[in-house]
Amino acid sequence: MINSNVFDYVNVLQKAADASWQRHEVLSNNIANVNTPGYKRRDIDFESQLRQALGESRYESVDSKVAHLSSKDLRPRIFTDASNFSYRMDKNNVDIDTESVELASNQLKYDGLGTSIQHEFQMLQSVMRSSGT
Repeated sequence: MINSNVFDYVNVLQKAADASWQRHEVLSNNIANVNTPGYKRRDIDFESQLRQALGESRYESVDSKVAHLSSKDLRPRIFTDASNFSYRMDKNNVDIDTESVELASNQLKYDGLGTSIQHEFQMLQSVMRSSGT
């Protein structure tokens, strides 16, 4: 990870993109195990940690919040969802339709994060070009 205040947004976006990629793998694993007896779906919690970290102070500017986030150890947490719940006789709680929707939604988030990272670097390039003239 880049250690500079200039890249605080990029570092936070990178952490979010990494978590989204990891969630993609977990959701794909759920889909692969849709017919495995006793399998319990898993998911990742990253967004609530990010919201909590951003909301620690209402009086800080967004820039200072992001600077603090960049240095925090935000890691996605994998959990087993509704481990005691199963509507199927084989005790599997994976619903293929739900997983497919979650996978598509996660892909949109990942694509958006990638676009945001690209935009941040384009802005930095623009600043470097304009200061060079």
